[in-house]
Order: sequence, then C-alpha cells, then structure tokens
Amino acid sequence: MYLDRAWGQKMKIKAKAVLTIAAVLAVVTFGNLEAFAQDAVPAPQSQVTAPFTAQQLDQMLAPIALYPDSLVAQILMAATYPLEVVEADRWLRDPNHAALKGEPLAAALDQQQWDPSVKSLVPFPQILRMMDGNLDWTEQMGDAFLANQAASMDSIQRLRQWAEAAGKLSSTVQEVVATAGPAITIEPASPDIVYVPVYDPAVIYGVWPYPAFPPYYFPNYFGSVVLDSFGFGWMGVAIIGPLWGWNHFDWGRHRIDLDRDRFAGLDRTRDHDQPQIGSTWTHNPSHRLGVPYRDPVMLGRFAGRTGALDAHRNFRGYPTESASQLDATPGVRRASDFGRSQEPLTGMPPASPHFPPTFESFGRGAVVRAEAGRGRDSRMSSPGIGPSRIAAPRPMSSGGGRRR
Repeated sequence: MYLDRAWGQKMKIKAKAVLTIAAVLAVVTFGNLEAFAQDAVPAPQSQVTAPFTAQQLDQMLAPIALYPDSLVAQILMAATYPLEVVEADRWLRDPNHAALKGEPLAAALDQQQWDPSVKSLVPFPQILRMMDGNLDWTEQMGDAFLANQAASMDSIQRLRQWAEAAGKLSSTVQEVVATAGPAITIEPASPDIVYVPVYDPAVIYGVWPYPAFPPYYFPNYFGSVVLDSFGFGWMGVAIIGPLWGWNHFDWGRHRIDLDRDRFAGLDRTRDHDQPQIGSTWTHNPSHRLGVPYRDPVMLGRFAGRTGALDAHRNFRGYPTESASQLDATPGVRRASDFGRSQEPLTGMPPASPHFPPTFESFGRGAVVRAEAGRGRDSRMSSPGIGPSRIAAPRPMSSGGGRRR
C-alpha cells in the first residue's frame, strides 16, 4: 500500500508538472501570437485632427495677408506641395539658375515638373526662401487651406480689415487697395512690377487680439528693405508674363479661379483631360510627392485621386556634397506631426551626418529632421542650406519712404 501511495503521489507531481509546462507553453504561444498579430495588423489610424481655430489661422497668415491677391493665392497653393517648395528653393540657389531673369527664367522653369504655383514663386526668391526656411509654417498653411479654403480666405479678409481699421492699409503708388462687396482686394499698381510689402505683423494690424497666439514674423528674408514710419517697406519684382496673372481669388465663393489655358501651359504633369480640372483650382496629389496629409480625412479626400500617390512614403533632404552621396536611411513624418501651433514636433529619427537639417520646427526651438526621400537629381541640383527659426515678434528698424 505504501508503494501504491508513493506511486500515486509521484504521478500527481508529474501531472502537475505537465500542467505547469502546458500553461507556460500556452502563455508563450499566446504571447507570440499576440505579438505576431500586433505586427501583422496595422495600428489603427489616428483620429481626425482638430480643425485650425480662427486664432491659429490669423497667427499663421498674418505675414502674407497684405500681399497682392495673386501672390497670396500662389503661396497658399504652393504650400500644399511643401517638398516642391524645398526643391525650387534649392534649385534657385544654384548660381547658374539664380542669374536667370525674365524669359530665360521662364524657359528654364518650363523644364521643371513642379506645380505652376511653385514655379510662379521662383521670381520671388525671398518668399521662396522664407517658405523653405520655415517649412512647418508652410506645411500648416497648406494643410489649413486644404482642410478649409473658406476659413483661410476669411482669415485673410479679417486681417486686412484690421490693417485698414488701424490706418495701415490704403492705396499707394505700389498697390491698389479696393473694396469689392465685403472683400478687400490688393492688386499691383503697375502692369510691369509687383511690389511685395514688407511689414511687422505685430505693428500693422493694430492691437493684436490674441495674446496667446502672437502673429508669426520672419524678419530676416528681405535684405536691405527698411520700414517707413507707417511700418511698411517694399520689394519690387519684375513681372514675368507666363508666371503671373493666371489666377485670382473669388472671395465670395471662397475659391481660386484659374486661366485654364495658361495654367495648363505651366503644368507639365497634370492630365488636362481630367474632367475635374477646370477653371477652379483643385489640389493635385501627384505634386505632393508623398508628404503625408494631416489626418485620415484629408488622406481619404486626396489619396484616391492618383494611383502613384503613397501618402506614407518617406521624403528626403539633399546632401551638401552631391546627389551621388545620398544616404538612403529613411525618416518618416506622419500626418499627426503637422499642424500644431507653436508646439514641438517630436519622435523623429536623427538626421544622417551626410544631410543638412532640412526640416526644422519653429516651435520652442524643437528640431524636426527628416531625410532620405525622393532624390530627383535633376530637380534639386544646388547644395542645401539649413533653415532658420521663426523670430518672436519685434519691431524692425524704421526709415525709408513713406506709405502714401
């Protein structure tokens, strides 16, 4: 009987050991399956990003709201193609390209694949440099315009009304300011020259109503231009026929109208037979070059328009040495990283030592870098220069001519 009890006890121990091993195996197996499932099933997309508020829109649009209408429209359209803005700015830094003027410049741009809005900013190198040097601001403007054209255009009108109420906005020898219904329009006074106003937004709009959202200000892009006692300076740019006057705001309908034939002549990539391409501007995702959209809603609106678009594709900076020395290590920025007002963008991979800090946030000095992207050598042949940070609002030196 003793042997029977001992044998029985031994069998119980073995059974318990078997059960324990089975339990451990189940846990390990389940854990591996769970890990496999997590790897196999993509994480759910982030929720729809909150829309930009009126305060944020006024803050970001304050630096350009008083530009001539056609120029503002070109900037907003181009901002939806931020990587092409980078490419165009780097292209223009090549001394051979920077020396081009007038028709030779138009002919050289005709060989580029950029959107017409981007091409049309090349005669304004200071503005192109400002957009490239403050790329997060550019991306935010583009995202805001894509998300709600009406809200962006209303913000511009609101800012113009403030400048007018402050006694800062009126017709001059450089521009014609007029009222068309409820809208304030700004057009060049000369058919040959566009004068770009240079101003401090903290001064021109009167008492800024949003202390928590001070207007963005980029004072270091306009060289020797000085401001007069009214707070304005002027930068004159000669009009190049094919690159100017092909668009205008329809303020009442909150849209940008196009001269379709002239637009088609500038765009070497768009299929002009598409029925949706008409006299009203629509965003062309093929010029987005894989830069992610701000949220799944915007992705759904635009990603399906072209089979070539990959909204999660990486995009790259370019090396200071030569295109042949590209580092192919990818870095990804996701749509949830965009559109934060004065907040740092974090979680980015470190930049390759072969690349300049092409993309940088202006929010509290946080640096966001992305590298290894599209690599069209013919589309960006000049060396990269690191971006500048946004400056806190402060008065610029006064002097020069008076606003009339």
